[in-house]
Amino acid sequence: MDGLDGYPSVVVHAAQPGGRRVTIRGEDVGLATSVADVTEFLRRAGLDDAPLDDPDVIEWRGGGTAIWPARIDDPDGQA
Repeated sequence: MDGLDGYPSVVVHAAQPGGRRVTIRGEDVGLATSVADVTEFLRRAGLDDAPLDDPDVIEWRGGGTAIWPARIDDPDGQA
């Protein structure tokens, strides 16, 4: 799926231990532990203004922006 306005396909995969894997144009760009990480990956890809809530731009698998696993260094999710 290519996004609108020339944005590449962005997928935030379902939660796994430690975070959510992010791919842009099929390339693994890292493991996000928060929305801030996703925003940083988008910035590095030149997509500073990509709307996080537009399903034509970003596919959130396994839940939206509020779904994050506990960090590895904080198993209770309190950090």
